Amino acid sequence: MKKRYLTITAVFALMGFNLLFAHTAVGKQDKGTLSGVETSAKAKSKILVTYFTWPEPDGVDASSGASRVIANGKLYGNTEYVAHIISTATGGDLFAIQTERTYPSPHKALIDAAKKEAEAKKYPKLKTHIRNLSEYDVVFVGYPNWWYDMPMALYTFFDEYDFSGKTVIPFVTHGGSRFSQSVETIREMEKQATVIQGPSVSARNVPDAEKSIKVWLQNQGLISDK
Repeated sequence: MKKRYLTITAVFALMGFNLLFAHTAVGKQDKGTLSGVETSAKAKSKILVTYFTWPEPDGVDASSGASRVIANGKLYGNTEYVAHIISTATGGDLFAIQTERTYPSPHKALIDAAKKEAEAKKYPKLKTHIRNLSEYDVVFVGYPNWWYDMPMALYTFFDEYDFSGKTVIPFVTHGGSRFSQSVETIREMEKQATVIQGPSVSARNVPDAEKSIKVWLQNQGLISDK
């Protein structure tokens, strides 16, 4: 199996789970873009939008802290909502990354569970699996920033699949830590993929992030003409 990389620094032992109170919207992106690909080719690429989130108040298999948003009368997890925006704008298929383990719903219990999982380097088993990954050219991967890293379920996810030759675009919801070092970790895990840093959205700005996310997608030539 592919070697698993873990970038958990000593700082999380000293700092709290301060991921819900930042004032930034879609964060600054790195220099990686899709500019080397013709716009027509990008528009024809088949896109998959995957995400790990917390959509229900009673606890589900995917969680993102106390991070929820109501849009059009429906309750979404923050990362789930961003994923829906990207999927609608690009015409990409949606895929929810879910674990066999059910994470606790109360915020304090969740962050404690996330910390223990990270400290133990415990990679949870996934309940959902992509059966047709070979059909996709571009794969968005969304997740919340937990303890200055992507959740352990994402390590399982990247360990399970080979993204060689594909464009992988991480996007994150956070409370101030943006991506931390997670994009670099993904690049190490998927060395044969083109990894481009995508939108970074603070938790408090998720409800109003649609416009800035679409601008980012438009600049990448990924807005669907459908």
